[in-house]
Amino acid sequence: MLRVGHLPSGPRDSIADVTGVTVGHCTLNDGAIQTGVTVLRVHGQSHYLNKVPAAATVINGFGKSVGLMQLEELGVLETPVALTNTFSVSAVAHAQIRQSIHAHREIGRAWPTINPLVFECNDGYLNDIQAFAVTPDHYDLAHDCASEHFELGAVGAGRGMSCFGLKGGIGSASRIVSDRTVGALVLSNFGKAANLTIMGQRIAQQASGDAQAGTEPEKGSIIIILATDAPLDARQLRRLSVRACAGLARMGSNFGHGSGDIALALSTAYTVSHDRKQPGPAVAMLHEQELDPLFDAAAEATEQAIVSSLWWADTVRGRDGHVRTSLLQAYPDKF
Repeated sequence: MLRVGHLPSGPRDSIADVTGVTVGHCTLNDGAIQTGVTVLRVHGQSHYLNKVPAAATVINGFGKSVGLMQLEELGVLETPVALTNTFSVSAVAHAQIRQSIHAHREIGRAWPTINPLVFECNDGYLNDIQAFAVTPDHYDLAHDCASEHFELGAVGAGRGMSCFGLKGGIGSASRIVSDRTVGALVLSNFGKAANLTIMGQRIAQQASGDAQAGTEPEKGSIIIILATDAPLDARQLRRLSVRACAGLARMGSNFGHGSGDIALALSTAYTVSHDRKQPGPAVAMLHEQELDPLFDAAAEATEQAIVSSLWWADTVRGRDGHVRTSLLQAYPDKF
């Protein structure tokens, strides 16, 4: 696969190079149904009882995610991070709530309610999104199979996604700086075909069957998840999440009007206990002047993850005969 940038990567070149991070998919591939769910888990414990610090940046807010308001206010995750299609957000949020209540019956009664976190992109070009094919059980399947080893491309939530008029989907990468790891996971569903740029080279030729993609306005979305083992607080994590914009821009995105572009950053260096009787974590946060290498890693890992989402995605035929061609099939002489 093409490798962008100059920083070293972890052994898997994926977000799972960050200790404690695992990813699972449930893929629906049946004629007009081309969709799914992807779940990112941060540790093997209860996310509700052991909250992970996190923060998000809304690059362009044309999106229908759930859970961002409380995340911005409190700076912690209470559930795994879930990805799916736009019309399936409620089903997946339902699954997260149900799963949390099953583990902790006090939620919503003696304890506060749970804040589900579900991100989405619109896969309606390939997937019959009006069929509401994703159910809470599909979230459970993706959650339960989460592993350090996971597929990329047209799988899970990425099954029906399009990127630069080609087949997009799930991509991942990691970069290491100063003994710290930054990993990225993307759900790529954005970009105009004419703007696709890889390693600084504009890829002008359009994929066969996608001639209109170069003239239509940019629409779709990308969700970018950054994970690091560096000890950062929520404010610093928000600063890290902003740097995903640099990697996204290098690929040729202008964050168009109809594109919902969101970046989330989290740290696995410590957790925050739900029990108010427990003292806060005694963690020495990284100094502000030490953040630049992590910013570089975040930008490069994001760019590489988008490339990998294109590289590993197969050509998919879906609703009403619509087709998205893979990068390698569309440009066999370029790569």
